[in-house]
Amino acid sequence: MKEKKEKQKKAQKIEKKELIEELEEKNANKKEMVEEIDKKKKKITKTKIKEIINRFFNSIGFTIVIGILLFLKTIFFYLNTISIRETIDKDTVLGTIAFLATIICMICALPNRGRTITTIVTDILLSILLFADNVYHTYSSSVLSVAQIMNLQYGEEIMDTLPMLIQAKEILYFLDILLIIVLLCTKFLKIHKKAKTNWKMKLAKVTIGIISITLFFKIDVDFIEKAKEDPYNKDMQIKKSTIYGYHISDIENTMNIKKQAKYTTKEALLSDYDELKEIYEENYGETNYDLQGIARGKNVIILQLESIQNFVINKEINGKEITPNLNKFINENIEISNMFMQSYSSTADSEFSATTSLYPMENGMSYSRYYTNAYDDIFTMFDNEDYTTSYMHGNYGFFWNRENVYKSFEVENIELKDSFADTSENIMGYLSDELLYTQAVEKLKGYNMPFVSYIVSASSHTSFSLDGLQDRSKVSIDVGKYKDTFFGNYLESVNYADYAFGIFIEKLKEADLYDDTVILLFGDHNGMDMYNEEMLDFLQGTDSNLTDTDIKLNYIRVACGMKIPGIENMKIEKPVSKLDIKPTFAYLIDGDTGFSLGTNMFARKDFICLNNERIVTSRYYFDEKWYRIKDGTEINLEELARDERELLKDYYDNMRKELDISISISINNLLK
Repeated sequence: MKEKKEKQKKAQKIEKKELIEELEEKNANKKEMVEEIDKKKKKITKTKIKEIINRFFNSIGFTIVIGILLFLKTIFFYLNTISIRETIDKDTVLGTIAFLATIICMICALPNRGRTITTIVTDILLSILLFADNVYHTYSSSVLSVAQIMNLQYGEEIMDTLPMLIQAKEILYFLDILLIIVLLCTKFLKIHKKAKTNWKMKLAKVTIGIISITLFFKIDVDFIEKAKEDPYNKDMQIKKSTIYGYHISDIENTMNIKKQAKYTTKEALLSDYDELKEIYEENYGETNYDLQGIARGKNVIILQLESIQNFVINKEINGKEITPNLNKFINENIEISNMFMQSYSSTADSEFSATTSLYPMENGMSYSRYYTNAYDDIFTMFDNEDYTTSYMHGNYGFFWNRENVYKSFEVENIELKDSFADTSENIMGYLSDELLYTQAVEKLKGYNMPFVSYIVSASSHTSFSLDGLQDRSKVSIDVGKYKDTFFGNYLESVNYADYAFGIFIEKLKEADLYDDTVILLFGDHNGMDMYNEEMLDFLQGTDSNLTDTDIKLNYIRVACGMKIPGIENMKIEKPVSKLDIKPTFAYLIDGDTGFSLGTNMFARKDFICLNNERIVTSRYYFDEKWYRIKDGTEINLEELARDERELLKDYYDNMRKELDISISISINNLLK
């Protein structure tokens, strides 16, 4: 009996265990089924999401979203360039919307596959355009021109500068493009083949296309007309016709460049030129100095210093002078504290202004495209006075076409890199300033006297890394918190350039060429971008009341000083420019100034102009509007006295006339 009960219990346990196992198996199967169902649901959901996204990607909605993103990118561009310190003009915003909306409508009229591909290509091209303009604006406070395609021959030098100009935030131009490319490469996104459409849809697309194309050409014409209102001011062209309108106008101008010239005959040009010079002679011809002919028969050295702005002169960092040798030279001789560059552009543009007393065609075009023109240049002026003429630069003759340019100027001695025996030290690819100056003096010793030599330095060239300098101890300053920044590198490059300048002066003295030689030195153009944060920090350390006008003037003001034997401790504080160099030397050697838009620096003319419609006077600055230099405040013209208002109008009218004359000479070769 007991045994029977035990068997029953054992059977019950087995039965229970089997039942539990059966239930567990059913639960496991149920769980697997649930998991399988969940997987299928997720797969279906993922597929649906992918289908929805692909459907959107191949729809008009995608094109519209890209249009909105391009608008936001364009606004981002304005905030980083023309509107960095001010609000964006309403007309600029509305014009941008009109242009992009028209483009998007044109794309929407295309067949499905073509529409998607064209949308992506348009996004890529316009994003690259905005990015390139942004980077170039950081470099030169200007935007690109199609005419610069001829500058691609200098691509290596340009590429060396790019890493220092590109900012992390500029990735925003390409985030959407990168995402699309990744999704296409992983095949998450697919461009569908042409979809079937009915005749009504085709008719609607054709209608939209025709209307869009018509509006596009109307907008283009409006943009070109607006850009013509300010032919020399790119910022105003962008504000009035948008960045896209500017480029459309720029292409049209480049293709029909002759139309930019106001004067087509020499007679008409000379009539207005003579009238302008009469006004200048009547109002500004007198001088407070009796220096006419003081330099006649003396040697002349014109020294152009790469990227050296005026704000480094007589300044210290961490207890040491940044430019001790330049400071000594300028303070002992003639300090010219308000020398301004003529172009937001290249070294070649500076050389052109200094040698011809004309405004340069921006981006080096005067040297690359118009070098065969006849110019009334400074070398001809000195040659007429029996001077030995020379030009020296530590780069090869092909760069900025200098060999051909100075041959056309009929310079007697053209000394370029392959003319120098010792090329063992190259900085940034150029012969180091120290080697240039040392060998330049040796060449000067061999010239018949009197001589004039135009020497161009290069070691303080952007990107200011001093790459190739063999002895870094020649940099004598500690830039402290600015170390390894673009600004810190700039200060170190300027300090080395100053060291080399000191060597130059010593070598001239050793060769008995210093005492009886007239020396003019000046920076060719800006080194730093206008709103570099470290530079602004440095400037505010010396001037806590820094205004936006101060910043803009700092950008275009370059170092300048002059030595005339017998003249000491003189200061010229009125605005002067590169255009004034040739007339000044004509005055000092009592020669013929020839055709010159500049005036003698020692005369009383108190304003200068740039080739982008900026004006600097002793008291005012014009940059689309008039500002007081003293405090940076904008001037309300209606509140000015009549005489003062007419004076500002005369400044503006004279500026436009000078630019019209200069560009006509270049385009139509009117001095031949």
